Amino acid sequence: MTNIELLPLEQSDREQFIKDNQEAFNYGALEEFGRRDDHFEEEEQIISRVTIENSINGGEAYRIMQDGQPVGGVIIKVDGDRGNLEILFVSPRVHSKGIGYAAWCAVESLHPEVTVWETVTPYFEKRNIHFYVNRCGFHIVEFYNSHHPDPNDPDSAEQLDEQFPEGMFRFEKRMDGDEELK
Repeated sequence: MTNIELLPLEQSDREQFIKDNQEAFNYGALEEFGRRDDHFEEEEQIISRVTIENSINGGEAYRIMQDGQPVGGVIIKVDGDRGNLEILFVSPRVHSKGIGYAAWCAVESLHPEVTVWETVTPYFEKRNIHFYVNRCGFHIVEFYNSHHPDPNDPDSAEQLDEQFPEGMFRFEKRMDGDEELK
């Protein structure tokens, strides 16, 4: 497995973390849609500064480090035995080297008390869908769209209409070995 380390995000690295995160998310959208994309939140960003800052402020943010260099980041929220993967990104310069998977394994090790992890990703992020399902063992459990917005997010319907009209997938990973999702 790729040798990486998760380091808590330092205040001095916060601005670069946000920029690196936006670069990684923009890469995926541009790879899929090219310049004709209309999925950007603000100022040509697929994920806004406000979204990232809210995730950092409300969760645990880590820099993914390899050989002393930042190569990505992850933000999680843990509440008892439930965990939410808010954001996971790897620099496009080091894609397909096992860094994301190694980082995810490190997250699981940080929180062995979590029995169910959850995350979401837009329908068009084929790379993410492959990663979560085929590499990390998540299962798609729900499809949010204009007819079925996220019931836990009051802004979900508006966001789906404006930014992701084709929808978002919700994933779960059960850590207790129970493959039957409830």
